[in-house]
Amino acid sequence: MVVLINTRQSPRFSDKKRPREEEEEEEEEEEEKEEEERQLAMAASVAPPQFDQITSDAARAGAKAYLQSRLAPPSSTPAQPFTIPTIDLGPSFSGSAAARAEVARQIHEACTTSGFFTITNHGIPADVTRGVLRQAQRFFHELPPARKQALHMRHSALHRGYEPAAYTSIDGSAETKEGFNWGYEERLRPASFADTYDGGYVELDGQRYDDGTGNLWPSEEDLPGFFDAVKEYYGEAMGLARHLMGLFGLALGLGEGWFDKSMTHPGGIARLLYYPPGKPEQEQSKQDIGLGAHSDYECFTILLPSGTPGLEVLSPAGQWTPVERVDGGLIVNIADFLMRWTNDLYKSTVHRVVNRTGEARYSVPLFFSINYDEVVETLPSCVTPSNPAKYPPIRAGEYVLERLNTSTAGGKGSYGNTDWLDEKKSSKNRETV
Repeated sequence: MVVLINTRQSPRFSDKKRPREEEEEEEEEEEEKEEEERQLAMAASVAPPQFDQITSDAARAGAKAYLQSRLAPPSSTPAQPFTIPTIDLGPSFSGSAAARAEVARQIHEACTTSGFFTITNHGIPADVTRGVLRQAQRFFHELPPARKQALHMRHSALHRGYEPAAYTSIDGSAETKEGFNWGYEERLRPASFADTYDGGYVELDGQRYDDGTGNLWPSEEDLPGFFDAVKEYYGEAMGLARHLMGLFGLALGLGEGWFDKSMTHPGGIARLLYYPPGKPEQEQSKQDIGLGAHSDYECFTILLPSGTPGLEVLSPAGQWTPVERVDGGLIVNIADFLMRWTNDLYKSTVHRVVNRTGEARYSVPLFFSINYDEVVETLPSCVTPSNPAKYPPIRAGEYVLERLNTSTAGGKGSYGNTDWLDEKKSSKNRETV
C-alpha cells in the first residue's frame, strides 16, 4: 500500500513525523476516494440491460398510473368497512384437507378486500425473529460508516447492499429510512427447498451469479454472526412463503400444487430497514415520510416488524389506516404479480411507513417471487368473456428490476448512480437558472 506524505509542512512541524493515526486516516480516505472513482468509471462503461418493452412500460408508466389512481380522491360512494384480519395459520400445517381449505378461505377473503392480513402460528421460532431484528440494529448502529459505504448500493446493479436514506425515493418524497438489501444465493438455500429446487436460479437481470457476487455482505470480522442470523431467518421465511403459495392455489380453486412449477428456483429479496425516531410533537401532516406510498412488486410480502408502529395502509375510501402489530405475528400483503395473475381479484394495496413515535422502528420484509425467468400472465380461471385479461404478460425478473430502477436518480438504476435527493436538488436549481 502506498503511503501519501504531504511534503508541504509548516516550519513548526518540518522536523517532526506526523502521528501514525493521522497517516492511517489519510490512507483510508484516499482508498475510499479511489474506490468510488473506480466504481463510477465502471458504471459509465457498463451498457444498461435491454428490457422487454411491454415489461418496462408496465413497471414504469403502468405502476405509476396505478399508484396515482389509488391516491386520487375517492368517489362519493359510501365507504365499506376496512379491516386487516388476523389469521391463525396453524391448522394449515395439519394433515386435514378441510382445515387447510378453511385457512385458504380466510386468506381469499382478506386478499379480495384489504389485501393485507396478519398471520399467527406461522412456524418461525421467536428466537429467530428476535435474532434478525437484532442484526438490523447492529448493522445500522454498530457498523462504522466507512464499512457501510463500502457496501453501498451504487456498487450493485441489483440494488443490493446498503441503502442510505437519500439514495432512493419510492414515490418522490424525501424518505428517512435506511436499508440493507439482499437476494437469494446458493449459500442461503433453505433446507425446505431440498426436494423442489432445480438449481436454475437466475437473477433479476437474467444472469447467474454463482460466485455469490450478486449480494454485498459485511465481513464476519466487522459483524460476527450477522450472516448466520440473517441466513437462518431468510431460510425460515422462504419456506413459509412456499407454504403460503400452496394456500393461494387452494384459495383460487387451483389446488395446492398449482404454483409449484413456477417455484423451482424462486426469487426472494429481503431487507433490513431502519426508520429513525419521529417527532411526536409535530402535526401529523408534517411528519417525515419513512417510506413513501407504493404497492409491492412481486407475489406477496412477509413483513416482520419491531414493536414500534408506523405501517399505514390506504383504504378504498382513501384513508390511511394504521396496521396494528400482533404479538408474534407476521404481516402479509399482496403484491403486483398476484394482482396481475388474478386479474385484479386480489388487491395489491398501497401502503407507506411514517414513524410518528420517539422510538426507532426496524422491520424485515421478504418480497417473495416466482422464478425470475418466468412470465406472469393472467390465470385462466380469472378470465371470462365479460372480464377479459386486463394486463399483458410480463417477465418477472425484469419487472422487479425496472420497478427498483424507478426509485433511483433519473430512473437509471442503482449501479454507479448519484443520490436521488442530490439529483432532485440539482433539477430544481437548473429550473431556477
